[in-house]
Amino acid sequence: MASLSCALYLPPKCSSIRENGSISNTPQASSALGVQRPPVLDVAYAVAFNPATSLAAEQIRQSVPTEKQLTDPFRQGLIVEGGVRYRQTVVIRSYEVGPDKTATLETILNLLQETALNHVWLSGLLGDGFGATHGMMRNNLIWVVTRMHVLLDEYPIWGEVVEIDTWVGASGKNGMRRDWLLRSRFTGRVFCRATSTWVMMNQQTRRLSKMPEEVRREISPWFTEMRAVQGEALEKIEKLDDNAKYVNSNLKPKWNDLDMNHHVNNVKYVRWMLETIPDEFMEDHQLSSIVLEYRRECDSSDTVQSICEPDEDSLPRDKNIRILTGFSLAPEILDGGGLFGTLDKWPTRYTHLLQIKGEKKDEEIVRGKTTWRKKKKKSSNSSH
Repeated sequence: MASLSCALYLPPKCSSIRENGSISNTPQASSALGVQRPPVLDVAYAVAFNPATSLAAEQIRQSVPTEKQLTDPFRQGLIVEGGVRYRQTVVIRSYEVGPDKTATLETILNLLQETALNHVWLSGLLGDGFGATHGMMRNNLIWVVTRMHVLLDEYPIWGEVVEIDTWVGASGKNGMRRDWLLRSRFTGRVFCRATSTWVMMNQQTRRLSKMPEEVRREISPWFTEMRAVQGEALEKIEKLDDNAKYVNSNLKPKWNDLDMNHHVNNVKYVRWMLETIPDEFMEDHQLSSIVLEYRRECDSSDTVQSICEPDEDSLPRDKNIRILTGFSLAPEILDGGGLFGTLDKWPTRYTHLLQIKGEKKDEEIVRGKTTWRKKKKKSSNSSH
């Protein structure tokens, strides 16, 4: 089927659909991007909203390209860097920021996921799956992420225009690496760097699969050696048990937590992880790094437990107290009240585990490691 993409199509007129279903050629107003809808899409939309053609309707309404495109004006996306790197421009919206008016971690992770999918979309390789190519669909395969590392140097603020670059490369013989770079559109300041590793899984057997040669031929022309995170240390995350300091049990996935592959979305995992950390800590700290190691899927019938253990070795030591006493104070003392209670007593590194609680044994979903820093104090200019 020919591509219905109108990324480069700028006709003087477009067809419109009357209430009785007939089609007439009338001038149409240009969109805010200066792009008019081609006549083929007006005819297509007449078919799309006919319940008798629901399968064709879905394909038409999505307007999935069947060949490589260079620009996508509707998503503010384009292919750059020799035709292998995808760049999308977004604006941080009011519902994507937290109380401090900066983008939340969930917003950042959702943007990473969305731009990855849009990259596959613009490549012309998108099949009928959640980022799966045509060759993957023929082999009943889907992508699953096994590891992810996100570094946050700074957070974009409400209303800021952000450029997100993403690209892919080989990871071993049967895997794929996907990287991201988020920066300010106007200053070039880097907000976030991220890297991830993906493998293929059979959608029916739920077992990992080797990469078929036809899939390799599809995606290898997009591979590049550039990396967003240089010299990443692949340190294994230790497993926690129920004796950890923070435990949140009886978490139940809801229907709207599921993605198009019918398992819990990766961003939901991170929310469950971070909800175990006390609010008092979250108010004064922001995440600077998160590493995730994925073990298995989670669906709507599972009961989940979130476990978190602080790394006491990352507990800050106050220099002033060291001067007054002549020795370092133990964490137990720092946890006390009075003078010592005013110190920053929180560790800055935490280990996390999400697991499914079973009758006979528990099954790991994802292990995590987070690193935090104190939020910058905003200067207030008061007039006298």
